[in-house]
Amino acid sequence: MSFRAEGSVSAEERRGNSGAGNLKERCQKKSAEIIAAISSCLPSGKEKYALHEPAFAGKEWQYTKECLDTGWISSVGKFVDEFEVALRKITGAAAAVAVVNGTAALHIALKLAGVQRDDEVLLPTITFIATANAVTYCGAVPHFVDSTEETLGVDPDKLEAYLEDIVQRESGQSINRLTGRRIKALLVMHTLGHPVDLEKCAALCQRFGIELIEDAAEALGSEYRDRHVGSYGKLSTLSFNGNKVVTTGGGGAILTNDLELGRTAKHITTTAKVPHAWRFYHDEVGYNYRLPNINAAIGLAQLEQLPDFLRRKRVLAERYAQKFRNVDGIRFFSEPQFAKSNYWLNALLLDHTDEEELLRDELLDRSNAAGIQTRPLWEPMHTLPMFHACPRMNLTQAESLHKRLITIPSSACLA
Repeated sequence: MSFRAEGSVSAEERRGNSGAGNLKERCQKKSAEIIAAISSCLPSGKEKYALHEPAFAGKEWQYTKECLDTGWISSVGKFVDEFEVALRKITGAAAAVAVVNGTAALHIALKLAGVQRDDEVLLPTITFIATANAVTYCGAVPHFVDSTEETLGVDPDKLEAYLEDIVQRESGQSINRLTGRRIKALLVMHTLGHPVDLEKCAALCQRFGIELIEDAAEALGSEYRDRHVGSYGKLSTLSFNGNKVVTTGGGGAILTNDLELGRTAKHITTTAKVPHAWRFYHDEVGYNYRLPNINAAIGLAQLEQLPDFLRRKRVLAERYAQKFRNVDGIRFFSEPQFAKSNYWLNALLLDHTDEEELLRDELLDRSNAAGIQTRPLWEPMHTLPMFHACPRMNLTQAESLHKRLITIPSSACLA
């Protein structure tokens, strides 16, 4: 039996403490190197660098003043109409319906795709909370799927293998044999503006008889094989929140190439009121999801500047990409080969190591303390209490991406 004095430390404990200390020092040193690289890509003279802030350099004041001068500030007006026309021209969609926010757009898109109570909707676990919330608004069940490091979005190859294992076909429908519920739709999300492989996703949906819906909230201006995202799914949605490439303050849109669906979307998002000079008659349950004219006025002025916003954001992205080619252990996340991204949020991806999560958190702490706003990916949906019991496939890659990815300042004004 051996004894040691009270308060003494064994050699093994000293080695352990030393290891922890060295790990902390390594993370501090590496995070300092990364922050210096980020800083070198940003213009000088600012105390704080936001993740993404709006730029108002067009006709926002002029159009907003017209709303105030004429009194047309609420749910109807010429700017709503012109905003929708501009969206159709930019995206190539046959119909565009402006609504109050991206979540409302998702809700209606799911309803119009035929999603009903107790259906399952496939969606990535790595997404903003609105994607999963909108599924539950329909009384449906989120079914979480994995992502690929190529796009940060749905992995269609892994998903196809998974569906082959769990789906049984009944009367042209896909039934989850583990739950007995119908799988009605695949809701893909173009993460940080990077398009998923839409052709593979569309082929998968056709094979299994499920609807494809695109959550393009972050992807205005992004292209998949030289075609604007939002036209592969039955319906698609956009967001114009204050942190998006184009903002209306708060707003969203539903896109579709089915004109009848577009008319229905417009009708039910404007309380399902039948047009009449004075009568208030509503022919079905509708939603007060209308985008106010004054918000559309700001949005129209923003859309007029979209080409310049996209050009400047690509300049900033290339600046980051060049700088991080010479930084070990981390890489700048670039658009997939088949796509042209709007680079809504620029991102850095840490290499796989035992220290990846510690380094991520150290970098987040130190960069934000230095006035450079950085963020991790959203918490995976399947880890949240309200979605913990939802069905899911193996999510190994998504969980890894969450531990390793950091978004960095991306405003167009930084280029």
